[in-house]
Amino acid sequence: MIRPRRSVLFMPGSNARALDKARNLPSDGVILDLEDSVAPEAKPMARDQIAAAVAARGFGRREIIIRINNLESPWWQDDLAMAAAARPDGILVPKVSSPSDVKTLEERLRALKADPAIGLWAMIETPLGVLSAQQIAATACDGDRRLTGFIMGPNDIARETRMRMLPGRAAMLPLFSHCILAARAYGIEILDGPYNDISDIAGFAKECAQGRDMGFDGKTLIHPGQIDAANAAYTPPADDVARARKIMGVFDLPENVSKGVVQLDGQMVERLHVEMAKRTIAIADAITALKVS
Repeated sequence: MIRPRRSVLFMPGSNARALDKARNLPSDGVILDLEDSVAPEAKPMARDQIAAAVAARGFGRREIIIRINNLESPWWQDDLAMAAAARPDGILVPKVSSPSDVKTLEERLRALKADPAIGLWAMIETPLGVLSAQQIAATACDGDRRLTGFIMGPNDIARETRMRMLPGRAAMLPLFSHCILAARAYGIEILDGPYNDISDIAGFAKECAQGRDMGFDGKTLIHPGQIDAANAAYTPPADDVARARKIMGVFDLPENVSKGVVQLDGQMVERLHVEMAKRTIAIADAITALKVS
């Protein structure tokens, strides 16, 4: 199923008011966080609040993801057990660095008898994670096949590589491209990481446009004020949707059914453009469905 993931907002699990507010925000998804935004002493309370929030439902068609703590922490097994019982759409795991991390999580979820529909999301935020992106992505095609997508973690990448976080992100673009290629090779989604300066909406919008043009499926956010700009950047323009419908229509004509290439408005259009058009239309239709839900 194609679903829009233009804007996916991190919300701290320790903040009950924020969890309640998430039900009415226009983001495509919400990540209920147990990791960075939650102090060690608050993690048990955050775990309980997230479980209660997911059980209460009321999030509409928004995708609900729970971010647990990383596999080297003392909290991850309790986090995973709660998340498995809560049955969100997905579970996000920080600092995934190898395929064995995914396998460990899948084995534990099997032991917990977790719903097979719960997907796993891997945060790629370490040097080894970037280098192993292809092998990690390949786990989506074997075993339990829970891996749904990657989320980039540029802040941790900057810390561990000593790259500087500068406008335009030139130093990180090769890393992003590598991970995007890995995701596409194995049919999983990939979301761009957060933008730290919540007061700089113009800079945020520019980074959203950059990520969209690179091939990301959407952007993770750290403040509700960023939602509208992310949604605007990752919504297919009306002209693109109209063009996609036109491409679909021209290949549906009886005289073109057996053709691999046709002419449309003075341009040559191939069958591969039909597949691209299908996705554009599917995303646009899914966004419309979100608006009326």
